[in-house]
Amino acid sequence: MFGRLNSAQPYAVGLFRMVTGLLFACHGVASLFGILGRPEAATGSWPGWYAAVIQLVGGGLVFIGLGTRGAAFISSGSMAYAYFNVHQSGGLWPMENGGEPAAMYCWMLLLLVFTGSGALGLDRFIAARGRSEAAVAEEPSPAAT
Repeated sequence: MFGRLNSAQPYAVGLFRMVTGLLFACHGVASLFGILGRPEAATGSWPGWYAAVIQLVGGGLVFIGLGTRGAAFISSGSMAYAYFNVHQSGGLWPMENGGEPAAMYCWMLLLLVFTGSGALGLDRFIAARGRSEAAVAEEPSPAAT
């Protein structure tokens, strides 16, 4: 019954990547520009401003599927840092220390390190384009035959 879902897996991963990247980038925009109910992070402040830059850039790259694995790896690490160095002191469990979003983003982004961009990402488009250009380059020219 669920075997037919396997053919949709790249698209599900692609949609998951896009939603995760968009929401992660929104956190960065909110912190960098003081919008969406968030206070603006002071430029250069540690760790808030740097985290916001990673969220914006990493989230944007994950959203479009460009350098997905690398962007997701760095972004996941920043969320692990946020959880253990910012939230953990407030209690053991994410529900009590306010670190649930950091923990969730850490694991969501880490999943993308292993799955890649899925369908609809620039990573896949660029790879496919490179393969087709390589195939054309390997074909013998009509003059050579």
